[in-house]
Order: sequence, then C-alpha cells, then structure tokens
Amino acid sequence: MVVMSDHNSPAPERFPAEAASFALAGPAGKLETITEVSETEVARKGVAVICHPHPLQGGTMHNKVVTMLERSLRESGLDTVRFNFRGVGESEGQFDDGRGEGEDLAAVVAWVRRTRPHDQLWLAGFSFGSYVTLNEAVRLRADALISIAPPAGRWDFESIRIPACPWLIVQGEADEVVDPEAVFAWIDSLPVEPTLVRMADTSHFFHRRLMDLRGAVKHAILDWLPPQRNA
Repeated sequence: MVVMSDHNSPAPERFPAEAASFALAGPAGKLETITEVSETEVARKGVAVICHPHPLQGGTMHNKVVTMLERSLRESGLDTVRFNFRGVGESEGQFDDGRGEGEDLAAVVAWVRRTRPHDQLWLAGFSFGSYVTLNEAVRLRADALISIAPPAGRWDFESIRIPACPWLIVQGEADEVVDPEAVFAWIDSLPVEPTLVRMADTSHFFHRRLMDLRGAVKHAILDWLPPQRNA
C-alpha cells in the first residue's frame, strides 16, 4: 500500500480514507504518524494503534515485526495507526524512559477517538512498545490488547494495572533479548489469563517466522473482532 510521504502535513480532522502520513501534535512536539485502512469488504468498526520497540536500540514504526503486526490487523479488518515515539525519525522530543512515550500514545489515541468516536480502540505493541501499551491500556480504555515479546524482567511490570479486555501475548521461545521464562512466569502470576501463543525456535525479531506471526495473530483475534463497518 502506497503511503503519502509528507510527514510535515498537520493531522487531518477526519480519519483518512486511504493510507496517509502526517505530523500529529504530541506533548513534546510533532509525532510522525502513518494511518492505513482495511479493504472495504473486510472492514470492521475498530482502529488499532501500534507501538514500536525501544527508541535507543533502533526501534521505529518501520520495524519488520511492527509492520507485520500492522498487516495482520489490517487484513483482519481494523484500520491502523503507527507512529514514532518522541525523538525517533521525524518525531520531536527526547526519549523519556517510557513515561513520555505513554503520553505520546495518549495523544495519538485522543486523535483516534476524535476522528473515530464510535470505533473500538485496540492497542498493540512489540517489545518496549508492548510495555507502553500495556502500561496505558486501562487508562486509555482499550477494547483489546496485543503484546508481542513483552519485556518482563527488563521493565517494571509489577506496578502495571492489568486490563480486563481481551489480551493476546505472543512470545518466541528462543528470544535472545527478552527472557522467555521471565515472561511465562510473569503471565502465571497475573490475576487474569491472557491468550498466550508460544512460538518454538523463534527469536526476538521473529527471523524467518514473520509469516507465522501473522497467522498466529489473525487466528487468535478472530473472535474478538468488532462488527463489520458496512453491515
């Protein structure tokens, strides 16, 4: 899908009807943002906001896991929003150890709610992005949450308010960045039971397993999808 490339365009008053790129006003300056829309025949009444890996470790909204996650959700009928956290790409500001990045996410969600007030809001993230989305899921009233390789053991997961919405976690069993056993132990300690997909022989960045990730996500969320947009 071709995306308009003017990242300096102001955020539109309506959710774009086709793929678009623009600068959304965030708490630390502009946020480089991309929206994409699902095909009409599969479109659902929902928007997914997707967050990328750690800004200081090369994470951007163009990360391959992030773009495959976006594709999975869009093919499932959700329109999608990706953005670069503060200090990444064309986004202004500086890295803020997860706190400011949560406020960046809140600004994007506020725009989504203005432009799509009747749609479900889904939050999704990979690695550091899954920490940010999980940390904000209750406050932002997410209708569903998707966490890919959540960095339990590397960030403070103990004080996070756990959402009651449908929640998918996908974790590679050969993850060399996030300790899979720490993730599984954390999941076992939760007061709720998220849907867990364990992927054998799978590294942190899902090398040679991206299509498997796509299938796993699409299958797991099938029963959670909002109503059809044109029903």
